[in-house]
Amino acid sequence: MKAIKGSLKGSRIAVAGAAAASAVLVLSAPAFAHVTVQPEGQAAKGGYAVVDFKVPNERDDASTTKLEVSLPTDHPLASVMPQPVDGWKVQVTKSKLAKPLTMHGRQINEAVSKVTWTATGKGIEPGYFQKFPLSLGQLPEDTGRLVFKALQTYSDNEVVRWIEPQKEGQDEPEKPAPVLELASASSSGHHGSTAEDASDTTSPAKDTAADTSSGGTDTTARVLGVVGIAVGAAGVAYGVLAGRRRTTDA
Repeated sequence: MKAIKGSLKGSRIAVAGAAAASAVLVLSAPAFAHVTVQPEGQAAKGGYAVVDFKVPNERDDASTTKLEVSLPTDHPLASVMPQPVDGWKVQVTKSKLAKPLTMHGRQINEAVSKVTWTATGKGIEPGYFQKFPLSLGQLPEDTGRLVFKALQTYSDNEVVRWIEPQKEGQDEPEKPAPVLELASASSSGHHGSTAEDASDTTSPAKDTAADTSSGGTDTTARVLGVVGIAVGAAGVAYGVLAGRRRTTDA
């Protein structure tokens, strides 16, 4: 009887250890970050804004060396100006518009269709992120959001395509495209940030350093996941050994 009771108790401990491991894994599973776009201040319809494309490095064994952002063709932007980023060269590509735009009383027949940043050094290393600022305008007044498509290239030539649109009522896609939400224009006529405002912000090069609250989130999550596996395995091993010890003592 003692052997049976010891075996049952050991089995319970093993099951508890496995359950603990599963719980830790669920809680610490890394929520992989995406390429996103956020305004510095407010991006209001009909105005101008400085926006940051935030690019986290999701690999442990490769650096991000290139970012390509395609601008929406359904709502072309007449003014697109990149802010210099240390360690990166930028290329602005323009395309002819199917329908000319009118801006400040003059007709515009082409607009920026793509902006490409290429690392001149190591790029975004594992555990780090980088912000790439753009001044955009004039923002459309007939939509509440702008959808961009981004391609992230790693030093091992892997390309991650952040181009999947978010469909209403459905779960977020695996590789969602960056989306800029537009606010309503204020009655005061203020339409958000401009390119001149960007000079007053923190240098994007400083954002390359690992941020304990943002940039290191993915790495920390991965570490917690490994710790969870180790804790669970230890619990299972302890339960099995305890069961065997009680069986032997009996």
